[in-house]
Order: sequence, then structure tokens, then C-alpha cells
Amino acid sequence: MDIDPYRGALNKMAKKVLVLEDETSIRGFVVINLRRAGYEPIEAGTGAEAFEQLRLNPDIQVALLDIMLPDTDGFEVCRKLRASDPHIGIIMLSARTQEMDKVTGLMTGADDYVTKPFSPAELTARIDALFRRAGNGAASEPGELIQGPFRLNTRNRTLEKNGQRIKLTQVEYSIIKMFMDNPGKALSREDILGTVWGRDYFGEVKIADVNIRRLRIKIEDDPTNPTYITTVWGYGYKWGL
Repeated sequence: MDIDPYRGALNKMAKKVLVLEDETSIRGFVVINLRRAGYEPIEAGTGAEAFEQLRLNPDIQVALLDIMLPDTDGFEVCRKLRASDPHIGIIMLSARTQEMDKVTGLMTGADDYVTKPFSPAELTARIDALFRRAGNGAASEPGELIQGPFRLNTRNRTLEKNGQRIKLTQVEYSIIKMFMDNPGKALSREDILGTVWGRDYFGEVKIADVNIRRLRIKIEDDPTNPTYITTVWGYGYKWGL
């Protein structure tokens, strides 16, 4: 699979969303509501079909991935997709409600998790948030933020630590930029959710915790004893060097 991570040259007018769902009734419901909301859904019923659609439509910016699939599982699709494209927005869809399934989905690279049954308004609001984040282009934020071993380039939305590039998802970029914009300041989970996911976000506060755990794995020398993103117990997190 060859997915170009540089989307600036692609058609920005298309708002394509991959819908990977093997149950045709559910997929049809999602597709209808996405079209009503102004999106262009690209359908797939298996993991293999999803990767083929991604090859044919490199301008897909958001992927909805069901967990239970006939040929694989959504976690594996998410893992492969995230490894190929750090910029695409990924939302997991599942009837599962166990906490571990949500954490697994987010730790494999998903940006969000929606549990079935869900309302069309809830789903489209979360997709809207991912498209807004993807559309906050680097050209509107010229410059760099340099703190300690980190260099955050806000033009091309990249992070380096000691000169080594660290691959970030759009969510992770937004989180690290929020921290670097507020060094030494304690930020509540609600502050992080409001800034990164949007004030109208429907989801759980815990999604911030899991994404920060994933970010720590990428940037900390010892993720089990973080020194850059520290926990403010009972409140949130703080960025300090």
C-alpha cells in the first residue's frame, strides 16, 4: 500500500471519508448521513477493499473503521493505515463498549472512538472536528517553536527531538503544539479536549489521557517516568523541561 502523506497537492475540495463496515445496513445508514452532511463517502466491506480504496483515493482524509471484519480486524487496519499515513484522521466504530477496546483502538493510532448505536449528529460532529484539524494548514501558522531538545515546525507540522523526526498524527501535533504554546502551565483535560477536539466534542475526557499516553511513548526518554509531559493529579497535564 502506498499512501502519500503529503496532502497539500491533493484536491482540497473533496471531503472524502472511507467507511469500512461489513454490515451493509449500517454502512448504508452511515453513507446516507455523510452525504447529507456534504461528505463523499468511499465504501469498503473488508480490510482488503479498504486498502484498495485508499490506493485509488489518496485524498481520503478521514477513515471510519469497524472493528469486526470478515478478513481482519479494525485494529490491524488502523495500525497499518497509521504506519503508512500519519496525517489521516481515524475513527473506530464498534458495538463493543469495554474500556480496553477503546484504549486498544486509540493506542493503535485512532484519533477517536464511536460506540454503536450512535446518532448521525454525533458521528458527523466528530468527523467535522477531524476535518477542521486537517484543514488548519501550516501556512496559517508560520514559524517554529524550539524548546529544549524539541523543534516544532508549524509550517509543515513536524516535530524533531535532538534533530530526529518524530512522526505525529494530527491529534498528537495539536496536543504538542498546545503544550509548547503554554510551557509550565497546568492544562486541564477539558482544556485539552476543547482546544484539540473542539468545544462541541461529544466524547469522553479519557480520550485525552490515551492520546497523551501515546504521545509520551514517542517523545519521552522513559514513558513510564515522563519528564516532558507530567501529570497534574486530579486535573490534567503540564509541559515542562
